Parts: sequence; C-alpha cells; structure tokens
Amino acid sequence: MLNEFKKFINKGNVVEMAVGLIMATYFGAIVKSLVNDIIMPPIGLLMGGVDFSELKFVIQSAVAESAEGAGDGVAEVAISYGSFINTIITFIIVAFAIFMVVKGYNNMKERMEKKEAEAPAAPVAASKEEVLLGEIRDLLKK
Repeated sequence: MLNEFKKFINKGNVVEMAVGLIMATYFGAIVKSLVNDIIMPPIGLLMGGVDFSELKFVIQSAVAESAEGAGDGVAEVAISYGSFINTIITFIIVAFAIFMVVKGYNNMKERMEKKEAEAPAAPVAASKEEVLLGEIRDLLKK
C-alpha cells in the first residue's frame, strides 16, 4: 500500500495540481490586496471619502458591559455589504484573469493543432522486404 501511495504521489498530475492550487491561493491573496488596498480607496475617495470595508447595515448596536463587569456585553450585529462589494470586485478580477489564461491556452492549442494539420505527412520509407521485392519484380520484367 505504501508503494502504491508513492506511485500516486509521484505522478506528474498530482504535483502539478498541488503547485496550481498553491499558486491560485496566493494569486487570490494578491488580487484581494489589489482590490482592498489599491482599487477601492480611490473609488471611495471619488464617492465622497467612503471606505467600502466599513460600509455596513447595523441590525443591533453593540452593548457595553455593565459597570460590575458581569460579561453581559453584546457584540454589534451588522450586515457588512462593503466587504461583500470588495469580494465581488475581487471575484470579477480573478475570473477575468482566469478567462484570459484559458483563452490564451486555447489559442495556443488551436495554433499547434493547425500546424500539425498543415504539416505534410512524411512519406513512409519502404521496408527492406518491399525494396527487395521491387528489385525482383524489376528483374523479372527484364
């Protein structure tokens, strides 16, 4: 069973998939930072100094603990639609990037298939037996 696992883990597809997953995770983190730290602040400034990450609809305000410290404080309950907007923009950017990669891959694949189809098939060399039979035929004709 250990040998089967070694064969499985050493297959190229598993390693390539793991590398792809790691790259996708960090690509997502980079895009999230791009949206939250670079794209949204200027958009918020254009909209009158709005910080999208702070936009929320408060359902219940936070209640502080009592003076005795009995632990009866309640955290704020809110719908953070600003974070949701940031997540949607992040998704759109990641989806567009993936679309461009897939489109490039498909174009490359089409060009390779077109080259293969255009390339003339190399003539198959006659085997020794065929050459010998051809010589015998020619001698018999004479």
